[in-house]
Amino acid sequence: MATRHDTAAPPTKEGGAAPGRPAPVPTEAEQRHRARLSRRWQRDKRWSPYAFVSPFFLLFLAFGLFPLVYTGWASLHQVELTAPTDMTWVGMRNYTRIFEDDFFWNAAKNTLTIGIISTVPQLLMAMGLAHILNYKLRASTFYRVAMLAPYATSIAAASLVFVLLFGRDYGMINWALHFVGIDAVDWQNDKWPSQIAVSSIVIWRWTGYNALIYLAAMQAIPQDLYESAALDGASRWKQFLHVTLPSLRPTILFTVVVSTIGASQVFGEPLLFDANKGASGGAEHQFQTLGLYLYEQGWVNQHLGRASAIAWTMFLILIVIGIVNYVISRRLRASS
Repeated sequence: MATRHDTAAPPTKEGGAAPGRPAPVPTEAEQRHRARLSRRWQRDKRWSPYAFVSPFFLLFLAFGLFPLVYTGWASLHQVELTAPTDMTWVGMRNYTRIFEDDFFWNAAKNTLTIGIISTVPQLLMAMGLAHILNYKLRASTFYRVAMLAPYATSIAAASLVFVLLFGRDYGMINWALHFVGIDAVDWQNDKWPSQIAVSSIVIWRWTGYNALIYLAAMQAIPQDLYESAALDGASRWKQFLHVTLPSLRPTILFTVVVSTIGASQVFGEPLLFDANKGASGGAEHQFQTLGLYLYEQGWVNQHLGRASAIAWTMFLILIVIGIVNYVISRRLRASS
């Protein structure tokens, strides 16, 4: 009878498997290589985030901060476009001169009125459109994309189309008014009609953009709130007043601030609305905004120092708007 020979490894003293081969000891060169890799990894982990964001800050320094600081420095000098390197120190005289200029206050008043005429209807229409799109509609994606079409349209193209629509003799708007018994309106030369026409371009371009912002905020509202309101007998109108609007307060504040900032910088629409008058904003400056006034002083009258003072005045106005936004947002958060 054959004898069985057991070739299995003997058990260890602790009852485990047989010990494997010991790990090879790394050489001194391998240890140095591993140390270099570890140091490189630490440096990469520490400095890579800064490298990723550095292009933005480099571009901001070159095209944002430096022009801002240089414009502030130029606003304290008398500088002409024909000799931009020849500066004469005048201190605050450029600021006092623009504040004494009636055309500056006319431009500031026009900017305020155009901003109100364009912002209020724009946001109200955007809220209504967003409320409609918030329901389940067929081809809802198509309607949402169509909302962005005016925003993607060139300012020049949109302004030229509206110039044709608001033409005094052959414009479609006056043609439609004629059928309801209203005489033709001189949209370019009358003060209020011209401001309404310019504001209509702004409304057309930005209503869809704000509507999509409101729509995104509406879709983030929990449905439980609407269900609870419906169980309490609230109609859709009351749900909109007592559920939707309170939930949209931060978004509404954001759009109001952004629209206000945009209205204070309106430039392309009034410039192209009456191309014959250029930066004057009409024959009597009836729709000249601060942006047009700045352009007129700097590139038409060639007073770069005065134009720089106007630019910094507009910048300070935007800072005030930002501070007001901060105060209001803090009070809204505290009340909620």
